[in-house]
Amino acid sequence: MYQLDKNAQEPLHIQLYKALKEDISTRLKVGEKLPSIRKLASLYNISKTTVESAYSQLYAEGLIESRPKSGYYVADLLYSDTRKTSTSLHHTQEKKEYKYDFFPAQLKAEDFPLKTWKRCSNKALNSALDFGSYGDGQGEYGLREEISAYLRSLRGVKCSSTQVVICSGFSDSMGIIAKLLKDKFSTLGMEAPGYHVARSVFYEYGYKIESIQVNGDGVKIEEFKKSKAQLIYTTPAHHYPTGVTIPVANRLKILHHIESIKGFIIEDDYDSELAYDNRPLPSLQGLDTHDRVIYLGTFAKSLSPALRVSYMILPLQLLKLYKQRYDAYFPRVSLNIQKTLEIFMTEGHWERHLRKIRTINKKKHTLLKKLLNEKLGSTFKIEAQGAGLAILINPSVAFDMEKLKTLAEQRSMKLYFAKERSGGEFEALRMGFGGFNEKELKEAIDVFSTLWHSAIL
Repeated sequence: MYQLDKNAQEPLHIQLYKALKEDISTRLKVGEKLPSIRKLASLYNISKTTVESAYSQLYAEGLIESRPKSGYYVADLLYSDTRKTSTSLHHTQEKKEYKYDFFPAQLKAEDFPLKTWKRCSNKALNSALDFGSYGDGQGEYGLREEISAYLRSLRGVKCSSTQVVICSGFSDSMGIIAKLLKDKFSTLGMEAPGYHVARSVFYEYGYKIESIQVNGDGVKIEEFKKSKAQLIYTTPAHHYPTGVTIPVANRLKILHHIESIKGFIIEDDYDSELAYDNRPLPSLQGLDTHDRVIYLGTFAKSLSPALRVSYMILPLQLLKLYKQRYDAYFPRVSLNIQKTLEIFMTEGHWERHLRKIRTINKKKHTLLKKLLNEKLGSTFKIEAQGAGLAILINPSVAFDMEKLKTLAEQRSMKLYFAKERSGGEFEALRMGFGGFNEKELKEAIDVFSTLWHSAIL
């Protein structure tokens, strides 16, 4: 039995998620079936929505898998088959540690402004925080004010604090949207290739997914028009995973079509804060004149993925519907984290940190590109670059990719590929640089280049 405290500051779905995650990592076996949503809701006297949110987060992290008409099972994606027994008789799954890890969405630990965050946290704790009651379910007002001001200034988003909803990570935001719209809409248009978490969350809520192909200008407008989708998820600033930016002319066409069918666009402003070559275009939401864009953002790539803070800007016409739902009742991020982040932004630390982290990662982006050109020469081509925490590459010569994967494992190097996370036909090696310092990156590419040349046919 899990200990779930309905009076705790931490939301129930987060408590359940953490308990299940601990169970998966210490006790449950790969392939073992989890209790049904209905059974867990009944056992703990909580809503099915709470259980759905917890399962959605576990699914998004690859810890569980869904089998149609069967249920949820412990996945084997993140763990090896090697088990060991501790002195406490709990079975733990060993996760392989890699010497070189090119994870494409990772920041270096020392890049987090820990001293400043501690000071802001102390100020938050010393202020008149009310730990005896629930906070605002939509998010603390001060933080919503800071986020709306930031988005208006730097991303051209048209919003006020009343439209901001503070969420616990991207999948949590998507789960709220899926529940919010499912009574009226049944089909989601998804960029193909596209972000697997967005697809998975909506699929879990019973939506039909229609794939809309992507070309050099983003989603194919005519293909979208021919589909039955009245909702579309898109990453217009820096498409995941190809890096394409949707030009303004096509953005206006998408907006016009979505207004004509009375649908909604879910705009994930992916990688817009970490653009290195050019200033990103203003948000799609900022061009919208008919209140048809739901805007999503997160602090994961620019501040910390561990904080689990994201946000969305709801169209005014959806606010009333949102406030009628269970999700609006209780906060999704702890009061202390919200108030600390609010102070962090109010005192100007956020914008200073953003400038710093952009400069740091631009240097690493430039260095990685230089190293790849020096070490791989004409044997490779760049598929996507200029933003985010990874450069995507492919061989330009006859190449044995399976051999590269085998050699990488032997040298304790972890590689990542686009297709495993985005589906479709597009494939590329995702060379993440955020988790390295410059010295480590040089060493990693020295080893990688040796393996690469060994895999050339």
